[in-house]
Amino acid sequence: MKKFHILLLLMLAASVLPAKAQYDDDRENGVISLADHNGFTFTTKNGNFLFKPYLMVQTSYNYNYYDDAGLDPAYNQDNVANSGFAIPYAVLGFTGKAFKIVTFNLSINAAASGGAILQQAWADIRPKEEIGVRIGKFKVPFSHAYLTTLGETLFPQLPTSLTSSVILPYSLNAVTPHIGIGFDLGAEVHGMFAKKWGYQIGVFNGTGANVNLATKTMSDDWHIPSLLYAARLTFQPYGVMPLTQGDPRQLHQNKLLAGVSASINVESENESTNDTRLGAEFAWIHHRWYFGAEAYYMNVGFTKRQKIDESYNFWGGYVQAGYFFNDKLQGALRYDIMERNGTKKGGMLNMPAAGINFYISSINLKLQAMYQYIGRTGHKRQLDRDEDNLGLATHSATVLVQYSF
Repeated sequence: MKKFHILLLLMLAASVLPAKAQYDDDRENGVISLADHNGFTFTTKNGNFLFKPYLMVQTSYNYNYYDDAGLDPAYNQDNVANSGFAIPYAVLGFTGKAFKIVTFNLSINAAASGGAILQQAWADIRPKEEIGVRIGKFKVPFSHAYLTTLGETLFPQLPTSLTSSVILPYSLNAVTPHIGIGFDLGAEVHGMFAKKWGYQIGVFNGTGANVNLATKTMSDDWHIPSLLYAARLTFQPYGVMPLTQGDPRQLHQNKLLAGVSASINVESENESTNDTRLGAEFAWIHHRWYFGAEAYYMNVGFTKRQKIDESYNFWGGYVQAGYFFNDKLQGALRYDIMERNGTKKGGMLNMPAAGINFYISSINLKLQAMYQYIGRTGHKRQLDRDEDNLGLATHSATVLVQYSF
């Protein structure tokens, strides 16, 4: 497995191929479109400078029903928990362009805590279409679901197979990896070639959105910096794929994206594991339709200091589709699966979901509602079945209201 990791590192380092930028200029900040939400946008006469403050607020009501597995009646634990109102995001920031080659963004999420309050802070220098350099805190190039513009996802909740922690057969509280990767601190090279091919190659801390400090060391096992190394390659035959899963202002487009990605997080999870991730993604916007699909794999191997020789494999994926019945109403369906307890034990979580989105574009208001059921199948033992969905709601419903400018 060590040879495989080293080979993958070499592939990541050598994967600078003819490619296309992953960031549409109209959606540089990952939250609000510069083109579609002009609002308070300030520009100079010569066009060298553009500055736009923005805001996005989400308020949700959540209902979660858990089955009896893992609940202790002696402590009066209820089947209904983690329910009520929440504010997932209260984002205030600014974005803009300078000297025609520099793009920048800074945003604060007042609904978060700790280091995650600083949601994004980066600058991107792109003198040519073929190459650009981004530094700061931004999204790691892995997973179409996470790279979608915040607030423009098909469902108010991301696929559980990306956001749920995996189950390891060791009681190490510090080791709870997720397949999905969000914001992190680092640097990235990206570019565009032939208006079809894209690449992103980056190095990140691997500590996630909650840490804004330099805390990493050298790997004792591999003798390289204990960082996260990531790469993503895409094919977009009809031009830049908008980073949206539903926009009533884009009902006449035909855009397609197919991509692969890989990453290695060296000495992640408090220096306990080396996590390898592979992903494949597909997205297609065809007029009123949106289709998306992803499959991903993660190998968790313990560092030598843990004295655990085994490694564990997890995988998941989803397919989803959305359709605009008119310029205000969009229906959504998703089927999500996950091998959460590892391939050695077997058994799957299957998680169908349905939703509906209502847009009032004249005032930038979006309403979303969804229901998800988590089922279990293929487990060899009842204990494995009971453990597989610990901490996950069997029935969940979310209603979300979003306002932005």
